[in-house]
Amino acid sequence: MTNNVDSPATAAPGGLDRFFKITERGSTVGQEFRGGLVTFLTMAYIIVLNPLILGFVPDSEGMFLGGDSTPGSGLAAIAAGTALVAGVLTILMGAAANFPLALAAGLGLNAFVANSIARQSTWADAMGLVLLEGIVILVLVLTGFRKAVFHAVPQQLKVAISVGIGLFIALIGFVDARFVTRIPDSFTTTVPVQLGVDGHLFGWPVMVFVFGLLLMIALWVRNVRGAILISIVITTVLAVIVEAIAKLGDASTNPGGWSLTVPSVDGKIVGMPDFSTLGEVNLFGAFSSVEGGILAAVLLVFSLMLADFFDTMGTMTAIGAEAGLNDENGIPPHSQRILIVDSLAAMAGGAAGVSSNTSYIESASGVGEGARTGLSSVFAGTFFLLAMFFTPLVRAIPSEAAVPALVLVGFLMMQQVTEIDWRDLELAIPAFLTIVVMPFTYSISAGIGAGFVAYVLIKVVVGKVRDIHPLLWLVAALFVIYFAYAPINSLIN
Repeated sequence: MTNNVDSPATAAPGGLDRFFKITERGSTVGQEFRGGLVTFLTMAYIIVLNPLILGFVPDSEGMFLGGDSTPGSGLAAIAAGTALVAGVLTILMGAAANFPLALAAGLGLNAFVANSIARQSTWADAMGLVLLEGIVILVLVLTGFRKAVFHAVPQQLKVAISVGIGLFIALIGFVDARFVTRIPDSFTTTVPVQLGVDGHLFGWPVMVFVFGLLLMIALWVRNVRGAILISIVITTVLAVIVEAIAKLGDASTNPGGWSLTVPSVDGKIVGMPDFSTLGEVNLFGAFSSVEGGILAAVLLVFSLMLADFFDTMGTMTAIGAEAGLNDENGIPPHSQRILIVDSLAAMAGGAAGVSSNTSYIESASGVGEGARTGLSSVFAGTFFLLAMFFTPLVRAIPSEAAVPALVLVGFLMMQQVTEIDWRDLELAIPAFLTIVVMPFTYSISAGIGAGFVAYVLIKVVVGKVRDIHPLLWLVAALFVIYFAYAPINSLIN
């Protein structure tokens, strides 16, 4: 990509340049700063959203994470822990792996921890399973197994993963802005989603999103340097003005309100963070507290591990492809280091009591702004650490202002679809399933699993068993178990 490139005159100082290979990768400090800031702005919602997902679910003893028996009593502590772990691990990713990838509490994983684990154990027991899952993932990385699986995947399936993720993050953007909404009672209709509310765009927030998206597209096609960041800032200002005038509130109380965060700044904006969730973990407690005992606990760890295992592989492939960093086999540089840091993030999330942390596909927004090195991750991580003290300012950025970046980057990632040979059915069908299942199921892992299982099945059917890498047999079998989790769990219980 040639958009948003600064002049070589703004190149980094010698030592910084050599360490992060800034000039070698065709970037500048300015590009990396903007990329890191855009990545942070696109991900900042997790500081607010993770507490909302984790903070209102009582454990088996009626206690709430980070607080007491009062619903939401630990929100401030969860927010601080979320920002702390995201900041430290994102900086570590940049410094150790030199890759423009940010990490934070994994969406989907946090809901699974809250609703499938904590409800039948204590929060400390649930975070113990998260920590244990991270340890298992780290062992698999250090033994080379995780990287070996990655190398065993055919190149065109790796491309399909990137394309599928592009569609997936575009859908995330449309849904988070409520441009696309779920139909509440989908059993009465064959249509699961719709435009806006009742087939029409509804409310000022969605119009703010439309404005932001159109502005971003206009700036991008005009090759304006910093197009994504400029759009987010201008759209946020517009959102704050709209909220100040209309007093819309959030969508939970007003159907025409803001989707995730209300763009307003009032009262105290700076304060010391509360780290009371840190260290609240019981490594093996769930093995005795979870219904079904040891076998059920092992199955829960396996489910967490499988989702984390392949989400990151898909994410780093897509980010590397969009940044032009992957080699001819579709493998990002320093992939082993990337996987190690990601494994440490899962462990850190459990140890800090804020759920498993993982690599974020929203990092693609920073790549779209010009990020090409780990310096952008260092910047993004620093913003997360600062956010611990400025949570009200972070909350002033509504998703409607940030997620247009996901839609634009989704388009950019979709362009890779031309690299797939659609005439080769043995690869085209698995690639197609990989691409469509991700957005249709709202899951990167489900899309990757569908592609792997289909690839193995087709090779068997056409009599080309020898073409199947031994590791793909194992991975396909594990995904069959993953897809059959519910019936297996019902049999255990």
